Amino acid sequence: MTAHRTTEQRHSPGDLLLTVAQAGEYLGTSERFIRRLITERRIGYVKVGKYVRLERTTLDAFVK
Repeated sequence: MTAHRTTEQRHSPGDLLLTVAQAGEYLGTSERFIRRLITERRIGYVKVGKYVRLERTTLDAFVK
């Protein structure tokens, strides 16, 4: 399984990957808002095949 990032860093194996729906629930927002953040490249994401995943640490850093 190959993961691609929007930044130079690689996915750390200990970090939890969340779906867009899970990320929205985690932040208390809608899936649409999370997708907008991804589209506007305001938040980093990981591509696992054709799927988009978000690291929990990335979400925590976005909130801070």
